[in-house]
Amino acid sequence: MSQSTADNAALAHEQQTDRNLALELVRVTEAAALAASRWMGLGKKNEADGAAVEAMRKAFDAVAIEGTVVIGEGEMDEAPMLYIGEKVGRGGPAMDIAVDPLEGTTLTAKGGPNAITVIALAERGNFLHAPDIYMQKIAIGAGLPAGVVDIDDPPAKNLRNLARAKRCDIADLVACILDRPRHEELIAKTREAGARIMLISDGDVAGVIATTHPDSGVDVYMGSGGAPEGVLAAAALRCVGGQMQGRLLFEDDSQRERARQMGVSDPNRVFSVTDMARGEVMFAATGVTAGAMLRGVRRFGNGATTHSVVMRSKSGTVRYIEAHHNYATKFWAAH
Repeated sequence: MSQSTADNAALAHEQQTDRNLALELVRVTEAAALAASRWMGLGKKNEADGAAVEAMRKAFDAVAIEGTVVIGEGEMDEAPMLYIGEKVGRGGPAMDIAVDPLEGTTLTAKGGPNAITVIALAERGNFLHAPDIYMQKIAIGAGLPAGVVDIDDPPAKNLRNLARAKRCDIADLVACILDRPRHEELIAKTREAGARIMLISDGDVAGVIATTHPDSGVDVYMGSGGAPEGVLAAAALRCVGGQMQGRLLFEDDSQRERARQMGVSDPNRVFSVTDMARGEVMFAATGVTAGAMLRGVRRFGNGATTHSVVMRSKSGTVRYIEAHHNYATKFWAAH
């Protein structure tokens, strides 16, 4: 075999491995969504979260990676499963894992929209190790000039520049913002500028990701939410060429020290998409309840259907997967 033939064969194998791994990630988010869906609307968010965590952890046992959770449920002494630093997978390439087994625990408990299960994967050292504090965020989808929005600009300027880039009126734009008292001024200034607002009660990962989907009706995400969720959202945007900026919001010196220990030397730094999710990234999410991008789990007598999205930064591919799960099979009978 010639060297060029061998190189081509190796490349083809690597590409096939990447594709297979991306599909394995979807199977993990599907397992978590199916488990959480049993608790949908029952008013028990902790039980829903626990079911998703346990199902996701078990599903990781079949994934061919040597994974380390860097964005997870908390430190080892605070969370029994999928804690930061936990090893997952059955062996293979060294990968860092960012995970939210159930983004939208309250949404699931109440039967609200946009609850999802989420995983992002990158080679070792390529995710920002974000402490569990708030992060100020602004995000837009793909296909727009760099620098259209800036986290330090007032809402009116960002909306004006975004409308110009999209060749529309400000009144045509929809901003997604978490419905929180801390956002009262942001909401008022956004409305004053003339844009419309989609207020969400929870689930800012889904809110950021919605900017990547033309049919979601969301043009920009603004406001503050969890920093770990910011890294997960950045991973999705990294796959499709979206833009995002984030700045950690500290409440006290102990949080600044915690961030320093996790590698954040400048507390005022503005992180870009590539600062939060570098290199080759894979992202997968499955809907638990119906939302702007994904349909929720639909259960029937002996099975269920799931709706998922999987993204790869290497190819820029976004795939939507509808899966039909048959509980009568040996696999599902054991789960």
